[in-house]
Formats: sequence, C-alpha cells, structure tokens
Amino acid sequence: MPDAYIPRLKTEYEKVIAPALTKQFGYSNRFAVPELDKIVLNMGIGEGVSDQKKVTAAARDLTLIAGQKAVVTKSRKAISNFKLREHLPIGTKVTLRGAR
Repeated sequence: MPDAYIPRLKTEYEKVIAPALTKQFGYSNRFAVPELDKIVLNMGIGEGVSDQKKVTAAARDLTLIAGQKAVVTKSRKAISNFKLREHLPIGTKVTLRGAR
C-alpha cells in the first residue's frame, strides 16, 4: 500500500506514539502495545428534542466530516426533567475502522 493511502493518524501512531508507549511502559513485545481498532465520532444534539431539523443537519455535517454516513442515535429511556421521551433522536455517530 503506497504512503498516500495510509491515514495521517495511523502514521503518527506507528512512528511517534507507539514507540513512546513502549518506552514509557517498558513493553518487551511489540504485540503488547495497544493498537487503534476503531475511532468513534459522535455528536449530541441537546436541541434535537424540540427540533428534528437540527438532528438531520448534524447528521449531514458529521457525514461530511467523516466521509461516511452518520447514524442517528435515539434515547434509551425517558427523562422528564429534560422533556425527553424514549426513542427520540438525540444525536449522531460514525464508527471509523481500518484505513478510514
């Protein structure tokens, strides 16, 4: 795989962060160093309870940032103090794996 296709964060992790972790914690085996499995980007929308357009706008923005379609997250339970009902859309998230 040419260098142009390797993400900047992965290159930074392999060349700078992983050696620093090895030195700091004294790992003797390279497989003991933690690795990046996935990166999760999420956005909570407080006003999403009252205005559905804000949730769709946030999902569109997060899709543009990540380059991958965002998933709208919904509330798990109702909280009366926040005027929140169960299964209302309240945020968005994107999970990036691999070269993404």
